[in-house]
Order: sequence, then structure tokens, then C-alpha cells
Amino acid sequence: MKYIIILADGCSDYPIKKLGDKTPLMAAKTPYIDALCARSRCGLLKTVPDDMPPGSEIANMAVLGYDVKQVYQGRGVLEAASMGIDLASDDLAMRCNLICLDEEGRIKNHSAGHIPTEESHELIEMLNKKIPGDQYQFHPGVSYRHLFVLHGGSDQVVCTPPHDVPGTFFRDVMVKSKNLEGDTTAELLNDLILKSQALLGDHPINRKRIASGKDPANSVWFWSPGYRPDMKTFMELYGKQGAVISAVDLIYGIGVYAGFKPIKVPGSTGLYDTNYEGKAKAAVDALKDTDLVYLHIEASDEAGHEGDADLKVRTLEYLDQRVVKYITEKTAGMDEPVAIAILPDHPTPCDLRTHTHDPVPFMMYHPGIEGDQVKEYDEKSVEKGSFGLLAGDEFIKHFLKINHTDSI
Repeated sequence: MKYIIILADGCSDYPIKKLGDKTPLMAAKTPYIDALCARSRCGLLKTVPDDMPPGSEIANMAVLGYDVKQVYQGRGVLEAASMGIDLASDDLAMRCNLICLDEEGRIKNHSAGHIPTEESHELIEMLNKKIPGDQYQFHPGVSYRHLFVLHGGSDQVVCTPPHDVPGTFFRDVMVKSKNLEGDTTAELLNDLILKSQALLGDHPINRKRIASGKDPANSVWFWSPGYRPDMKTFMELYGKQGAVISAVDLIYGIGVYAGFKPIKVPGSTGLYDTNYEGKAKAAVDALKDTDLVYLHIEASDEAGHEGDADLKVRTLEYLDQRVVKYITEKTAGMDEPVAIAILPDHPTPCDLRTHTHDPVPFMMYHPGIEGDQVKEYDEKSVEKGSFGLLAGDEFIKHFLKINHTDSI
């Protein structure tokens, strides 16, 4: 048996008034997903414990069956692994966003208007030159997503993810120390935030962006700090080789620690305009050389963060017509049977514009196994699924170890 997990990041949601009190999953026209759903077994999966932040790093590790309370060390270390940055044991790695502040100092958005990578690299390199330090370094990433490494930094700090607090005055959510141990690190990070604003505000790139009606990248923002984790590979845990396809460094970082082969697809943007067809083809092709493919599609999450319900519906229809259609058609004729699962990592409700802890809907197709009574894939319908509510490593164990004689 071969396996594909199609991870539609943040695709689950709450009912939205402008969609007729439907969620985007309910409102979207997804005939290929629903056709597969009718042959699948469904349920809900609790990906994030209530006492942990509902970040993509935790949720995606949970989907893959990792004990997040044991291995979670923040988002930064995962992105460092993806970028090939070798961390020392006392290196504190954290995400460094380029964000947009409005004229009154509120966080307008977490992405600086989804600034292009070429522009953001110039800004990050400028910061390395203008505010150099022996103790730290900025590492350029993709679009607004960058990395900051602080040698000898303390993890005893509280950092607020910028996508959690749109519309908030930035000074109200700057870095705070948990105790005296974290004071020096918090002071340094806050000082760098303020220095970045002085340097970025009048940079030619931002002047040009403003002139063309785009949001400027006028501040850095630090969040999700941690040290390198101690994770077993997926082969060690479940006896399967894997490959990962994404547009997001975080997901590739999880793949590095899981021992997955990273597959980069040209035109992968993490937005609604990503190369859906290229990613779908790469996923099917990868099955020739590996057991499991983790295909991560970011677009629906970004639409949720933007609060754009219509765009979120469109990303789901693209997923259906440009990814699921291809994968179901191509895998149906393969010599070795292919199991397919579809689910998000967490909800990203448009009305909230951030992640929540709610369980996520999943569907799990195994060739030769009869589906349950769920005919359409959405947050409500899967409640009638035969799996009920799963948590921990239950999802991945059902997906990998079920056989044609199993029953629920």
C-alpha cells in the first residue's frame, strides 16, 4: 500500500453570514473531493491540545503522529532545519516575520501584504548590515517568512504570533519575559523590533510599495522561539519512508526531522496562485520511490488569515479541481493500491483571522474498504463518520496500519 496525505492548511472554518451561514467547505463546489469522500471513512481529529498554541508546527506534527508535548520546540527550529541552518544546542531560533504596521502603530497584517521574496531578501540583508551583532543573525526565507537565531538566548520569553493579533497596537504585544532569566533576551528582541522600524520605514522598497498602493514591510516581528528538538524519524516510528511537498519552510523543517525527502515544485507560492497541478503531479510521481507523500497546500490558511471568505472558497475549489481530481485519477490505475487522506491541520476561521483549537474534519480512503455514510466532506457531515473523534497518533495509525479486513 502507498499513501498520500493531502493537507489543506487551515481549510476548516465556522459558518459565515455572507456564505449563507455555510462554511467555505460547505459553500465550495468540490465534486471530486465529495466523490472520494463517499468511498471513504470520516471523522474528526483533535490536532492541538487545549493547553498548547494552535500553530501549524504543532498541528502538522500531530497529523503525522508525533507526541507534540514531547517534541515541540517552536516553529523557528523547524524552519532552520528546512533552510539547512545547523543549530548549536544553545542557539535560540525563532520565526522573524516582516509585517505591516498602520500609521497608528497597529498590526495591519502579518505578511507585509505578502511581500515578494526578492524584495524581502533585500530588506533582511539590509538589517544584517545596519544592526549587526556577534550574538545574532537574520536569515532570509520566503516572502514574509524569515528566521532569526540568537546565540545563547533564553526561551523564557513570551512572543505573540502576529497573525493572532491583527488590529492590535504592536506595543501591547511586544516580547515579554517569563522570569528574570528571560529579561535580557526580551529586551534585545524588543530593541531590534524598534530599530527595524526606524530602518525599514523609509527604505526605497517600502516607498515604492506605498506609492503603488501596497502594504509596506515596516517592522520585523519575532515569535515561536525554541531549541533544536529531539525527534525520531517517521521510519523509526512507523516503518515508512516519506516525502514532503510544500511551499512553506516550516513543513519542510518537520520533514527534515521526520526523515522525509523534500520535493520542491517550481511556482509553489503558498497562496491561491500556487502551482496546484505541479504539486499534484509531483505527489503522484513521488510514490514510485517512497511509501508516503505529505502534500501540503497552504492557500486556504492564508485566505483565512486575510478574512477573505470568497477567496477561501476559491482555494478549496482549486484544490478539488486541480489537485484531488488529478491524484484520484492517476492513482486509480497504479499497480500498487494508494490510500488517500484529506484534512486540514487546524481551522483558520475567516471571521477570526487566526487559528483555533477545534477538531478538524478528515476523510480516509483505502482501496477495497467500504466507505461510511458521509457523502460530502465538511465540518458538520464528518461528525456522522465511523471514526468519531480521534486524537494523538490514532489518525496516522489508522491510516497506515488498517487492512482490508479491519472494521470500525
